[in-house]
Amino acid sequence: MQTSSDRHEYPAHWEADVVLRDGGTARIRPITVDDAERLVGFYEQVSDESKYYRFFAPYPRLSAKDVHRFTHHDFVDRVGLAAAVGDDFIGTVRYDRIGAGGRPATGAEADEAEVAFLVQDAHQGRGVASALLEHIAAVARERGIRRFAAEVLPANTKMIKVFTDAGYRQKRSFEDGVVRLEFDLEPTDRSLAVQYAREQRAEARSVQRLLAPGAVAVIGTGRAPGGVGRSILDNIRDGGFTGRLYAVNGALPEGRKELDGVPAFRSVRDIDGPVDLAVVAVPAERVPEVVAECGEHDVQGLVVISAGYAESGPEGRERQRALVRQARSHGMRIIGPNSFGVINTSPEVRLNASLAPDMPRAGRIGLFAQSGAIGVALLSRLHRRGGGVTGVTGLSTFVSSGNRADVSGNDVLQYWYEDADTDVALMYLESIGNPRKFTRLARRTAAAKPLVVVQGARHGAGPRGHAVRATQLPHATVSALLRQAGVIRVDTITELVDAGLLLARQPLPAGPRVAILGNSESLGLLTYDACLAEGLRPHPPQDLTTAASAADFHAALSRALADDSSDAVVVTAIPSVGEGSDGDAALAEALRSAAAEQPTKPVLVVHVELGGLAEALSAATSTAPQPGASGPAPKTGGTRTGERADPRTGADEGAEADGKGTPDPAPPPEGAHPIPAYPAAERAVRALAQAVAYGQWRRDAADPGKVPEYEDIDERGAAALIKGLLARGQGLTLTTDATCELLAAYGVHVHRTLPAPTPDAAAAAARALGYPVALKATAPHLRHRADLGGVRLDLADEEQLRRAYAELTELFGSPEELRPVVQRMAPRGVDTVVRAVIDPAAGAVLSFGLAGAASQLLGDMAHRLIPVTDRDATSLVRSIRTAPLLFGWRGSAPVDTPALEELMLRVSRLVHDHPEVVAVTLEPVVVAPHGISVLGASVRLAPPPARDDQGPRTLPPTY
Repeated sequence: MQTSSDRHEYPAHWEADVVLRDGGTARIRPITVDDAERLVGFYEQVSDESKYYRFFAPYPRLSAKDVHRFTHHDFVDRVGLAAAVGDDFIGTVRYDRIGAGGRPATGAEADEAEVAFLVQDAHQGRGVASALLEHIAAVARERGIRRFAAEVLPANTKMIKVFTDAGYRQKRSFEDGVVRLEFDLEPTDRSLAVQYAREQRAEARSVQRLLAPGAVAVIGTGRAPGGVGRSILDNIRDGGFTGRLYAVNGALPEGRKELDGVPAFRSVRDIDGPVDLAVVAVPAERVPEVVAECGEHDVQGLVVISAGYAESGPEGRERQRALVRQARSHGMRIIGPNSFGVINTSPEVRLNASLAPDMPRAGRIGLFAQSGAIGVALLSRLHRRGGGVTGVTGLSTFVSSGNRADVSGNDVLQYWYEDADTDVALMYLESIGNPRKFTRLARRTAAAKPLVVVQGARHGAGPRGHAVRATQLPHATVSALLRQAGVIRVDTITELVDAGLLLARQPLPAGPRVAILGNSESLGLLTYDACLAEGLRPHPPQDLTTAASAADFHAALSRALADDSSDAVVVTAIPSVGEGSDGDAALAEALRSAAAEQPTKPVLVVHVELGGLAEALSAATSTAPQPGASGPAPKTGGTRTGERADPRTGADEGAEADGKGTPDPAPPPEGAHPIPAYPAAERAVRALAQAVAYGQWRRDAADPGKVPEYEDIDERGAAALIKGLLARGQGLTLTTDATCELLAAYGVHVHRTLPAPTPDAAAAAARALGYPVALKATAPHLRHRADLGGVRLDLADEEQLRRAYAELTELFGSPEELRPVVQRMAPRGVDTVVRAVIDPAAGAVLSFGLAGAASQLLGDMAHRLIPVTDRDATSLVRSIRTAPLLFGWRGSAPVDTPALEELMLRVSRLVHDHPEVVAVTLEPVVVAPHGISVLGASVRLAPPPARDDQGPRTLPPTY
């Protein structure tokens, strides 16, 4: 319990799990009076040197007064945080508010605090102090502290580096043998960049520990063949895992030391040596016992195959929360529960800790799936050669997240971003737990390598096992935001594989111009039509006729690739009667050799019932291990009854990986690209269109634009106004006057509107505004509905105004029901709508469309994440389908789109600068040939939401 002098209750929202630099986890929480013994024990584990650096003098032990001071906090002027693993502290930080002269102070007028750290020597270098600094800085900002001061001995270079590397604006001085550092706590671009870089390294390392372990224990391996645990054990062994493998079964009889040649134990604690990864396949009720044993043995991570968690209902959801809390208390991360497993095909690892019976071919594609069933389907399609998209392209890594209780797609993206073995990332997602973070990570990843995503559960709730925050945005909006971040959005797993194989095999096209050639006029025309439908610019198909030889194909493809007017080539081919496999091989070699001469343009093949062509095409660049290649062969004694593992592929001999018994292709020529083959023109062209759009995004991302500065923006004035308005309540929709005042602070001026409760009031308002005027009904069912007759325009004098007033009241009811207003006429133009909203999951989003039926009925709106750059605003205006109406469609005058773009940039700045502004609607915004007129506006305020993607690093809470 806190003492009576404490002014605040325990701030539970400061508790957080974090990933440290080495991939392990720790929990950061406030220090309380109950931590006295824990603090003393922590201090005893600190070296004398570290104690000297902390107190500037020998300080062997804490006195009772010290313990009282370091455990009694008011959580306002005195705050202490600890980083803990299990019940033990590994680091602490505290601040004390100070005033003039560095003396203790209270109250908001003192906005500076002195900060000090202490980290156990055994945990120094893990990033503990950096994580604590991020969290104590966030706490200080919440309590009105704007600046930290720290005094450090010059020899304490590690702590000086923690402060200087944090990225805050700081000032350093040296006096009386002590370095004094002062730094502002307001996040800067550099401090956020440092934070994101640390987050990326830590989360990538945490996934790497799961995917590249040196020792694996499978817990729950049956004594007899069969069952989940025993199957995974067999798969790891048969896949040729290069590390140490152990079987664990609590029911093993005394004296039994192995299972099929694998060392076996009754508990992971009995294993003599470290275990990096535990694969857990025991009933859910036994998992807590297993996790405890793994924690005692310092296991680094878990893959939980076991089911019976959140997917099974409320009781299972609570069991899942407890599982994550327990694992994190030991510094472990979890993939699962209800996971299908993980795979790493790297020759240095060769880990198949999954229910997939065969190790996939090694390759350059990373695959993430939240669904085990979909993961199986994707593995099968990528593994198969023949039928669908053919050719040999393998995997680098595969992760099935199951219920995604801990490790998520965001973590795997962090790993893939720096993984040299992964060139293309494919993801099947049924929920996105943190869309704001996902879009940030996706944008960074997509700038380096393609990211292809298919979303399941698009039109309903996500799987029961996935606990995620609700989003108010429709699926189409979320998809648009993902595309803005460079994500290649597809609708089916077939399209996921189609696009992934093209991107893994071929260079990106430089533009949308497509050459089409082949020996079938009809197939060429189908391809031509498909290109037009996908927004590409195809050249007329070149028909080589059915008599074309392999040499003819080679010559035609060489010419098309050398032609500067084409950016990609689609080759269509139908079988030649009687040629068989020899003809297929000759054609494949002709296409490969021609493509190798011009390797900068992508080549795709559309084939019809050519049994051997797809295999022959892919033979140029098989990523499967070749005979005689280096790398471990599967260990003997690990095959299932009646089967023999093929040391080249991990597949069973006699049952070829593609299911057709075709041998693996020969090694590829140096520098050659595999040519993807598709069974339908539409699939090939759709994949090509996605590659074209992604290539354009990559070029645009090289110059993303900037967020303009406007000298007339009054940020401080707006902040003061917002503060005063929020003091009246927790959330409110502003009055018309308050809305106009707030928007005017950001240079957005709304046409003055005057109420007209009576005909005389309407006439007086018109005289004040000046004729001509508009008379509008603002009742909810008539607002912005000129089509219903609730608006009268171009009223030139009082007589017309009074006549219009009488007509409105006669048609629609009394003035009390209509809420009529009078507004001065604006120049004629195109009516548009600009909206901004802060979504609890996705963050701040700016939307634009034409007012009326286009946006309301057809949903023709475009969206961008805030803050919007000048390039974003330009593309936003042009992204809607009805954009031609703004640019002189059918002889109309083009309107002032630069003024419209500036308006959107100003709204973006308002919402970005003031997170209390949770919704803005400007409707209609009339865009005239010269200038714009904002005729209607509404603003909603609320206390600022948690901006977790800009706050300190944290793991998702245990929902």
